[in-house]
Amino acid sequence: MAMARRLVVAAAAALCLALAVPSVMGQAAAAAPKAAPAGPPNVTAILEKGGVYSTFIRLMKGTQQDTQLNGQLNGTTSGFTVFAPTDNAFSILKPGTLNGLSQNDQVSLVQAHIVPKYYTMDAFETASNPVRTQASGADGPYTLNITATSNSQAINVSTGVVTTTVSNALSTDQLLAVYSVDKVLLPNALFGPKPPPSPPPPPGADKKPSNGTSSASAEAPTDSIGHPAGAAPAGAMAAGWGLAALVAAACLL
Repeated sequence: MAMARRLVVAAAAALCLALAVPSVMGQAAAAAPKAAPAGPPNVTAILEKGGVYSTFIRLMKGTQQDTQLNGQLNGTTSGFTVFAPTDNAFSILKPGTLNGLSQNDQVSLVQAHIVPKYYTMDAFETASNPVRTQASGADGPYTLNITATSNSQAINVSTGVVTTTVSNALSTDQLLAVYSVDKVLLPNALFGPKPPPSPPPPPGADKKPSNGTSSASAEAPTDSIGHPAGAAPAGAMAAGWGLAALVAAACLL
């Protein structure tokens, strides 16, 4: 009898435990914090993870283009594409290239590496050239020419000053595609050939005409003694009248 009672008590305890465990586990699961929804991609974080883009990161931060791009990613539906030059790409530039740029030109240089549309590698093959970038100047937006290569996994990107091949994607998030480039995409508007200076005006071209007034009498030819042609000297006219008077008086006598 005692044995049966102990078996009943043990069975009851086991049943209570079986009922309690799921309840405790459910409460623990309910108490666990839910994972925060993933936000938009961060271009700086992607470049830092790449490990060889410190110069481009510094340039983006110095011009505040990292903050601007990350902010634009919050409200875009078309996405962005970034061509990120490696540190080695900057190291092969002529010394002083970056330091010789004004702050506005540095902004334009960074923006010339950003396309306001999301492109996969396949989408590049059907891109309509020229492809507009974020940068613009007095002559309009800075553009790129993007063409496919014989290798379907690579494309050529040209600014008119430099051309480079792109094949390595750092990120292909649905809103942001980041591609590594081994040359800085120098915009033609900043680094292309400059038009020759205008030639100087010919000597005397800037002299004003004299204010002297010309007249017919001033331009009329003169005789050998300086009198205008066709005009009798005053003395000659007086002598003629005197001679005429003498002739008339003689006739009256």
